[in-house]
Amino acid sequence: IPPAPEEPSPGVTLSDSLIMTRIREGVQGTPKHPLCSFRSTGPLPTSSIRLDRENISSIGKLQRLGEIHSLYLQQNRIEKMENLESFPNLRFLCLAGNLIQKVENLQALPHLRALDLSHNLIQVLDTEELPRSLQILDLTGNHCTQQDGYRDLVLAALPNLLQLDFQPVHGNKAKEKAGRGSCSSEEEDEELHPEQMAPFTFDRDFLLKMRRELKGRARQRRRKTLDEHLARLQELRERRAML
Repeated sequence: IPPAPEEPSPGVTLSDSLIMTRIREGVQGTPKHPLCSFRSTGPLPTSSIRLDRENISSIGKLQRLGEIHSLYLQQNRIEKMENLESFPNLRFLCLAGNLIQKVENLQALPHLRALDLSHNLIQVLDTEELPRSLQILDLTGNHCTQQDGYRDLVLAALPNLLQLDFQPVHGNKAKEKAGRGSCSSEEEDEELHPEQMAPFTFDRDFLLKMRRELKGRARQRRRKTLDEHLARLQELRERRAML
C-alpha cells in the first residue's frame, strides 16, 4: 500500500513575536543589532523587516510599528492583505510569490512608494485600492495584467507612478513636479520650517535659501531610497529567474 500523501504543514501567522525573534536572530542581512536592552514594547532597532520564505500564511494583528519603512514578505503563502495599518509609514512593500487574490487594505499606507505583488493570483485589479502615493508597482505574473486597458487603467489611477511592471512611465505628474522644483508631501513633512526656528534677525532671502536647501536634501533622500528599492526589486526578479 503506497504511503498516504503528506498533508501540507499549517502556515505561520505573522506576529509581533515572530518579528522580534527574527530581528534577534539577525536574519535581516545586516550585522546583528545590540539588543541586550531591547524591549518588545520599545522601538525596533531597524527600519526594514525581511521575512521571506518563512511559510507565513496570514498577517496577524500587530502593535503599531511606525518606524518600519520596508517590509519584505515574498515567497510565502499569504492569501490576504490585512492588518497593514500597523505599518503607517511604510514606503516599500514586497508580497511577491504569495497566494493573494485581491488587492485590498492599502489605503492605510499613505506613504507607500513601491509595491511588488508579482506572481500572485490576482484575477481582477481594483485600482481604487491602490494608494495614490505609489511610484513603483509590479503586478507581473498576475492574470489581471491581461485585462483590457490594464495599463491605461492603472496610470489613470496613479498620477505619481514612475514605473509599472518594470516599464518606465512617461509624462506623469511626479516628473512634472520634479521639473518645476516643487516638493512632495513626504518632503514637506521632512522640512524643518526654518521660519519657525530662525531668529527674527534673519532676512527673507536667507530663509528662502535655507528652505530651498532643505527641499533639495529631501529630494536627494527620496531619490536614494527609490534607487535602493529599484535595486532590491531587480535582485528579487533575478532570484526568481534562477529558480
